[in-house]
Amino acid sequence: MEVYRTGSIRNVAILGHGGAGKTTLVEGMAYLSGITSRLGKVDDGNTVSDYDKEEIKRKFSISTSVVPIEWEKCKVNVLDTPGFFDFVGEAEEAAAAADAAVIVISGKSGVEVGTQKAWELCERYNLPRMFFVTEMDIDDVSFRNVVQKLQELYGKKIAPLHMPIRENGKFIGYVNIVKNKGRRYINKNEKEEIAIPDYLEEYLEEYRTALLDSVAETSEEFMDRYLESENPAEEFSPTEILSALAINVESGDMVPVCMGSPINLQGVKILLDDIVGYFPDPSKRQRAGLDRSSNTVFDADYDFTLAKSASVWKTIADPFLGKYSLLKVCSGVLKTNDVLYNVTRDSEEKLGKLYVLCGNKPIEVPELHAGDIGAVAKLQSVKTGDSFATKDHPIDYGTVIVSKPYTAKRYKPLNKQDVDKVAQGLARLQDEDLTLKVVNDSANRQSLIYGIGDQQIDVVASKLKERYKVDIELSQPKVAFRETIRKVADVDSKYKKQSGGHGQYGHVKMRFEPSGDLESAYVFEEEVVGGAVPKNFFPAVEKGLADSVESGPLAAYPVVGVKAVLYDGSYHPVDSSEMAFKTATKMAFKDGFMKANPVLLEPIVNLKVTAPDTYTGDIMGDLNKRRGRVLGMTPDKSGITVVEADIPQLELYGYCNTLRSMTGGAGVFEYEFARYEQAPSDVQQKQIQERASKVKDIE
Repeated sequence: MEVYRTGSIRNVAILGHGGAGKTTLVEGMAYLSGITSRLGKVDDGNTVSDYDKEEIKRKFSISTSVVPIEWEKCKVNVLDTPGFFDFVGEAEEAAAAADAAVIVISGKSGVEVGTQKAWELCERYNLPRMFFVTEMDIDDVSFRNVVQKLQELYGKKIAPLHMPIRENGKFIGYVNIVKNKGRRYINKNEKEEIAIPDYLEEYLEEYRTALLDSVAETSEEFMDRYLESENPAEEFSPTEILSALAINVESGDMVPVCMGSPINLQGVKILLDDIVGYFPDPSKRQRAGLDRSSNTVFDADYDFTLAKSASVWKTIADPFLGKYSLLKVCSGVLKTNDVLYNVTRDSEEKLGKLYVLCGNKPIEVPELHAGDIGAVAKLQSVKTGDSFATKDHPIDYGTVIVSKPYTAKRYKPLNKQDVDKVAQGLARLQDEDLTLKVVNDSANRQSLIYGIGDQQIDVVASKLKERYKVDIELSQPKVAFRETIRKVADVDSKYKKQSGGHGQYGHVKMRFEPSGDLESAYVFEEEVVGGAVPKNFFPAVEKGLADSVESGPLAAYPVVGVKAVLYDGSYHPVDSSEMAFKTATKMAFKDGFMKANPVLLEPIVNLKVTAPDTYTGDIMGDLNKRRGRVLGMTPDKSGITVVEADIPQLELYGYCNTLRSMTGGAGVFEYEFARYEQAPSDVQQKQIQERASKVKDIE
């Protein structure tokens, strides 16, 4: 592959709802540009971008893949992203690395939740964008309805560039609104000019007028000509319109809508032409980092004349492909065997060979110019979000920001001998996916996988089996209940044992009561007078308490909020020992705890659900069923409401799927621990029964 300079590069993320046809569109681009000699299909598992075995098996994208398309003396780095919500982190990484986006819409399904989420992602990163409506070959697909819905959502900036022409319901061509010409497809890649059908004139005039209005607003000269002309529709030449379009698309003032049938290669060539013609090259985008040597802002702005710097935006850690760090050059020109400073990890790295990835195929290149996307192999210590620069200018571009995972599942290796293999496999999968978190919950003696949704966690289990040959069992996580007491209990506990020779003797009288502090397990005080229990045995009594609160006598959960007072007892000058007093204390604790009205406390989390206004009634109804207490609702002007509630953590299991089902995928949630509250009697009883075997006997 040739080396491309900054001005000839386009970095484009392909975004949209799951199943809209993104991968099929990318496959059409790859075929037309000569990367492949045949058109792959998702159902056949032979596309360039969906190469992972899990993607082939499940027939949808799981990871973002890069396909560099050479077109019209430019290189278009196409980032094919997953559309399913569980893999949103991949789309977020791609949007951070891209300079523009194509949002793909299924003509059959129309504007979906994933379409709107893609728009929001573009807004976050200020990406120029255009829409591409697929499946125009299906007879009942209405391009007009899609455009109308987009205009309702996003206003006058929506500008269709084409209109479909149908004969007897069949998609046979299109109207080029810019050139005001009709085109008929002759075969997959060629077309001929035809007259514009009469039935399209009404909408063509409406779309063309809106387009020319936007063109006129790009300069005072254009506006004067437009207003003074007797025939405004003929005032601008196609070249002037195209130039004005590029300005408006780059600024975000106009969002073109294109259409076609990628499976038949219709409209794909036009889209590639539009990407090269309308989308900005990286030099027209801003990129700033922090120069750590001077603590000043470094405006890299993809300038190839500045010092070398780059940012790692994605990691591939496949045991078959090896490890690749995908980077975007922020300034300067990277060359083979460059030695750069890893600002994030304070280490030097020799880059070795530079590659451009085409799906899973690495293509070696001698250099990468500012704004280009490439890959480096075998940098084992490098992580996603790391910044490379020179030692003289240590530029830090910060980490990649992705969604935080809130869905958890407990996991166990099916074979105990595979514990280390599972840990290594999960570590590599976390390198690849920043929305995946593995947590060792020592308090509940469980290991947890956190993800965006259940499907993502299921894919993790499948990848462990396929890549690393280890099986894990997934189950519902244990919730961190606690035990405490509500009343006061006074106990007299004596441990006496004689077995020949020295015996064991420990005797304590203790009072147990609520301490009022649920942050601490226990408070120990002694009120012994007259040496009934010698001071040298006080530490043994406290050690017995410390051991007892680790696993309470009610349901073997940790104990909190207990005050223990040692006020009397007795000892034997020969048989008393630390062990005897420790055991006597444990017996006293169990007896006193169970007499002091023991209760289970459950964790309460503060939940925030963000969803369109129309779903708030359903959301609140569901939260009430889950024992939630709605604290308030905060609507905004865009039709979105944040519902805030306190809810037991136990009731959150499976909430991700329920919320998506209720809101069609539009709702998202987050939560954080708030406090502990006494659990209802039915919940307590169930926990006590389930954990009866875990309650320890003393001695």
